[in-house]
Amino acid sequence: METLYPRLILDALTNVRYPGNGKNIVELGMVEDDIRIDGNKVSFSLIFDKSTDPFVKSLVKAAETAINTYISPEVEIKGNIAVKFRHTAPEPRENPLPGVKNIIGVSSGKGGVGKSTVASNLAVALARLGYKVGLLDADIFGPSVPKMFGVEDEPIYMETVDGNDLIVPIEKYGVKVLSIGFLVDRNSPVLWRGAMASRALNQLITQANWGELDYFLIDMPPGTSDIHLTLVQTLAVTGVVIVSTPQEVALADARKGIAMFTDEKVNVPVLGIVENMAWFTPAAHPDERYYLFGRDGAVKLSEELKVKLLAQIPIVGTICEGGDSGSPIALNDSITGEAFLDLGRSVVEAVEERNSQLPPSAKVVTHS
Repeated sequence: METLYPRLILDALTNVRYPGNGKNIVELGMVEDDIRIDGNKVSFSLIFDKSTDPFVKSLVKAAETAINTYISPEVEIKGNIAVKFRHTAPEPRENPLPGVKNIIGVSSGKGGVGKSTVASNLAVALARLGYKVGLLDADIFGPSVPKMFGVEDEPIYMETVDGNDLIVPIEKYGVKVLSIGFLVDRNSPVLWRGAMASRALNQLITQANWGELDYFLIDMPPGTSDIHLTLVQTLAVTGVVIVSTPQEVALADARKGIAMFTDEKVNVPVLGIVENMAWFTPAAHPDERYYLFGRDGAVKLSEELKVKLLAQIPIVGTICEGGDSGSPIALNDSITGEAFLDLGRSVVEAVEERNSQLPPSAKVVTHS
């Protein structure tokens, strides 16, 4: 075997390329200037930007293989490559949203009951009532908040705060908004496994500059899933609002949703139920009511489960039109706009009651 010297080692390592950009690790400055040669034994360090780099192990192995391939299989390199990091990952904060007073989940047992419409209009209503409000669209299966706020094409920016690069929420109608929809192509289906979705949501929560908020609303996915568990494990949720229609099939699923949050392992307070699509009122005849999906179903469910009925929201064509045009109906002084303002007041009252009677919110800790 030929005599070993540092330049020979570096030449061999130029054949190792970093998967993230295709450049070789010598060119990228990833090989530390600490090459040691003792007979056939070679040692040195590889430098990575972050401790969370997914290619650490594979690049160490590729570097060992390159030296044995391009110099000699007699070189003793295996186990002699140290790993260093320029930046260590910050420790997760005990409270990722220190400036937020109350965190409210908006959930539904099934899709199609208008949960995102309620979440968006509740956020606007709370802002109209003078509160500082944030809204996170965590519905990975159908992120619709960007459309409802008319911010689908808004670019997302980063800013540096105390040395950390943070996402800047989009602010509209007095509400700070971020959505999982900003991270995906809106014309393609979201084919994410639970772990991928959880990581993306965690980034929108912990790596965004939400600032000081009175209410942070989370539009949760419909149903019950590991995403819900991720959210209550990441954040100390003050309570949840359950959205249902008067239909029996929706009420059955609403029961399951309430059971999930009140389960002793989760134990997140249910602030109350919103009965959406409670009745249809023609715009030309505001005093008329047509019960298209049954009558007072959520009213009866709230009585049965001893959960507050927060509001009954009627159907009017302008709700859909407002959502489609990016102008939530809670902005208007209409019958439905007033219904959402009343919902906002009811939520404030329910939160104050919860905070006066129960211990401070805590993240859910589960044990396998």
